[in-house]
Amino acid sequence: MREFAKAVESSKVPPGTMMTISVDGEDILIANVEGKFYGVGAICKHEQWDLSEGTLSDTTVTCAGHGTVWDLKTGKGIFDEPLANEPLYEIKEVEGFLFVRGR
Repeated sequence: MREFAKAVESSKVPPGTMMTISVDGEDILIANVEGKFYGVGAICKHEQWDLSEGTLSDTTVTCAGHGTVWDLKTGKGIFDEPLANEPLYEIKEVEGFLFVRGR
């Protein structure tokens, strides 16, 4: 996804929450951390769980499936074994909507 694609109304992702959306066949986790939006691949590379089912703490998400912690700023897993990074997405807000684009 090279161009920005309309994803969801920004009001549906209030501060301190996250949700998974599908855009152009890609599952994307959007998290709102104190009004700043982050976007990463939504399916945990470690156990294939939807990260939106986990817990959000500052700029990390803990997967509900196996406890893997993902850094929303880098897409990297913080775990005892090497993991493939989650893809990162650029998020912008325009007139009450969030738009996403792959990095």
